[in-house]
Amino acid sequence: MNIIEVDGLSRKFGQLVAVDEVHFNVQEGEIFGFLGPNGAGKTTTINMLCTLLTPTGGKATVNGYDVVTQRSEVRRSIGLVFQEPTLDEYLTAEQNLRFHAYAYNVPRDVREKRINELLELVELSDRRKNRVRTYSGGMKRRLEIARGLLHSPKVLFLDEPTLGLDPQTRRHIWDYVLSLRRQGNITIFLTTHYMDEAENCDRISIIDHGRIIALDTPDRLKDSLGGDVVTLRAENNEAAALELKSKYGVSPTSQNGNIVFSVPQGEKFLPRLMGGGLENRLISIGLRRPTLDDVFLKLTGREIRDQEASPVGNIRRGMMMRRGHGG
Repeated sequence: MNIIEVDGLSRKFGQLVAVDEVHFNVQEGEIFGFLGPNGAGKTTTINMLCTLLTPTGGKATVNGYDVVTQRSEVRRSIGLVFQEPTLDEYLTAEQNLRFHAYAYNVPRDVREKRINELLELVELSDRRKNRVRTYSGGMKRRLEIARGLLHSPKVLFLDEPTLGLDPQTRRHIWDYVLSLRRQGNITIFLTTHYMDEAENCDRISIIDHGRIIALDTPDRLKDSLGGDVVTLRAENNEAAALELKSKYGVSPTSQNGNIVFSVPQGEKFLPRLMGGGLENRLISIGLRRPTLDDVFLKLTGREIRDQEASPVGNIRRGMMMRRGHGG
């Protein structure tokens, strides 16, 4: 069953087409990764799904509700954890959660029980009465996830959930995220520029120039590169690349002073390469399985970078939080 359905969704800003008739579905209960370089249309798409922006074309539903005509129902169906902090740092952890519960009309008989359960889940029970301004970055992120879950949403949107956190805290955040999927049938829609985190997704959609250019499981996306990745450096890289293309039919590219190309069964290719030799003396050579970084680079022609915050997005998010729709 699809919890999110997107059919020809578009968004224009004047003459600029930010999102150009994208189509994709998200299945109930899956972890869905949404990746794209700066300006690709990723944030615009997510903002439309969360009712923060109105589409200029196409249609999208979340939990069966139309994002344009049934905005309130959509907002009750989703939890939002933004990249930018949205907690009130002068309130305690439980006060932040209680305020959110009031905004979403969480019944009084389940409100406190739910707050206790979520503080326990994110391991903040012992700091529940401390003001959030005394929290570390990782603690704040955990509290935001708890807040996003308080009203039992069907879909949890996570925008760069571990950005700026140290590796250990990142791992803890992901432990919580994965445990959510094990404990209940919640769908998680996330963005991340950490490709090791994207490996945790059931499926990944890559968007560039406003269009979806790939959508599949991490393994299938990596297999689409055509095999293992060979990285080598020669005395004359440019001449060696031409020779490799002519002699072995590969498509080498230049990355960080190295020649990089993909071949099937790399462990069998290397002996052939070493036996056949190259006119240009090799300085170094390496072989590895492809990564999602390789997929992203091949499809977009660039490496994924930190997403810059949009001033318009920040204003809209602030308005939503004040109205009690921040997730």
